[in-house]
Amino acid sequence: MPTPTKGPRLGGGPAHEKLILANLATALFEHRSITTTEAKAKRLRPHAERLITFAKKGDLAARREVMKTVRDKSVVHFLFTEIAPAMAERNGGYTRIVKIGPRKGDNAPMAVIQLVMEPVSAKQGVVREAEQAAAATAPAEETPAEETAATESTEETTSDTTADAVEVDAAEADPSDESTEKKDQA
Repeated sequence: MPTPTKGPRLGGGPAHEKLILANLATALFEHRSITTTEAKAKRLRPHAERLITFAKKGDLAARREVMKTVRDKSVVHFLFTEIAPAMAERNGGYTRIVKIGPRKGDNAPMAVIQLVMEPVSAKQGVVREAEQAAAATAPAEETPAEETAATESTEETTSDTTADAVEVDAAEADPSDESTEKKDQA
């Protein structure tokens, strides 16, 4: 359960607040997006994400835990059959809060809280595929004799190229020395 906040509650008491959050969660799962005050949206977010996590488990005990909060069986069915499979790849962050400005009547700050139904970013999918490919090739690279032979041959080629580079540098250095000697004689 999320940590309770300090200060005044959303309703008149704890039971009223619990009912408000249950009704907001039911409406959120039914409509996928609701408009409410910022304070209610911020209080609803951890509550709704916890219910989605239960729904991702999918077993009977999880369904009964969700039924304690969301009393509408059709909404619970929709949560377990539609929303939870769509969130299967996500490790959290199931909801999004977007501030929309003040309410006309009492100037209360309003927000839209919605379910994030977009698939997980393509970058994460590519990373997962790369990890699987690396895991598949890792057993093939376990031949230490081949690796040592390959490293010895690369060391020989690098030593040859450095010797050539030293000879080239010496040849380039000589003409510059002659030009400085001519300037000194003049």
